[in-house]
Amino acid sequence: MELFSPKKLLQALLCSYLLSAILLLATAFFLYRFRLKESQIRLAVAVIYVLSGALAGFFFARTTGKRRFFCGLAAGLSYFLILAAVSSFLGEGFTVSMPHLLTTMGMCIGGGIFGAVIS
Repeated sequence: MELFSPKKLLQALLCSYLLSAILLLATAFFLYRFRLKESQIRLAVAVIYVLSGALAGFFFARTTGKRRFFCGLAAGLSYFLILAAVSSFLGEGFTVSMPHLLTTMGMCIGGGIFGAVIS
């Protein structure tokens, strides 16, 4: 088994971004339907980051079969980097503070490691 197969990583990331899209649509529905507070939306987005990173780590570690911690780290970091690149490309660069950016990166990486370890 190859450790860092780009194809396997991209498949895991595709699954995690599909989960993100579904959960973000559900969050938008709940925001519309129940007029959620900003703190509730922030919590939901943080949970989505962790769950999506965990799913990417889970699938990537499951397909490689070894060095799960590093597979989770790679999957979570890749999830974050793509998320940051797309956000930067669609917006006007990074408009968030460095602590917020680092917290988001930590949630994505932590989720990826958690998903990989439980796989």
